[in-house]
Formats: sequence, C-alpha cells, structure tokens
Amino acid sequence: MGKEKHGVGTKTNVARLLDKAHIAYDLIPYEVDENNLAADHVAAELGEDINRVFKTLVLKGEFPGRNAANSNAAGHFVCVIPGNCEVDLKKAARAAGAKKADLIPMKELLPLTGYIRGGCCPIGMKKPFPTFFHSTALDFDSIYVSAGQRGLQLRIDPRELICFVGATVVELI
Repeated sequence: MGKEKHGVGTKTNVARLLDKAHIAYDLIPYEVDENNLAADHVAAELGEDINRVFKTLVLKGEFPGRNAANSNAAGHFVCVIPGNCEVDLKKAARAAGAKKADLIPMKELLPLTGYIRGGCCPIGMKKPFPTFFHSTALDFDSIYVSAGQRGLQLRIDPRELICFVGATVVELI
C-alpha cells in the first residue's frame, strides 16, 4: 500500500496523521449517494466484500462508580464493526466496562468527534476515546474505514490501524 492523494493536493487530517506516523495506507475515492450512506453502498462502489468495509460508531455508556458528583455519569467510546452488521449493545457495553450503552444521537456526532455521518473515522477525532474493533478485522490483510469525509475510504492493514488508535479487539456483533 502506498500513500495516495485524493484529488489534486487534497489530503484529509486522517492521511496527515498516518503520514506522520509512517503508516502505509491508500485513499480510495467513491461516489457518494446522499440518500444512501450505508456501508453496503460504499462496498458496492468500491467493488469490495462488505465484510472488509468497516463502519465507525460512537456510543455513550453508563459506567459504574460515576455520578454527577464525581464526573459525567456517561462516557463515550467507539466501536468499529463490519459494515453489514449491527453492534450488539450488551457486548459493546461489556467491552467498555459500562453497565449499558447506546448509540449517540446523530446531532452529537459532529460536535463530539469532528466528523459527520458517513465520514466518521476512528483516527483523528477531537479527543481520544476508548476504541474497540470487532475481531473479524483481523481476518483480512487490509480493511476499509472512512478516511474522515464522505466519498473517501482508507484502505489499511487492520493490525496497524488497531495499534495506531490503541484499540482493543473484541466480539461486538
């Protein structure tokens, strides 16, 4: 894998962070359908197996021992799962050490992460969150995740990506 630019002179923050860390990747553009931001559409546009196209989800968990007196009772974390799957909220909560978890409301995504729906990447969020990858990411020599904007995917070695973001590999579906 090389380091390819998307368009002329454009590079996402994700690409800059990977370049700085000397991690190999490819930026792969695809045609965006604003009415269909689903991962299966992205996989079809890329001509790739949907099991290799991962989506990044942000969840909010209720954690034991936290209350209004000592901190926010809820904390955020990230799950990266195959695009054709739904996250199992109980497994995600267990992985994060939370009593329970739920997906954040869409209106919170941009202010919390800096990313919009269809462009959320586990790299380069406004602040680091505990991150969990579904175990099937390790079944492939490369996977796809959003490169930080709609219409651009990142093809990367999952082991390097998991290490770079400090993620844990668990069962999430």
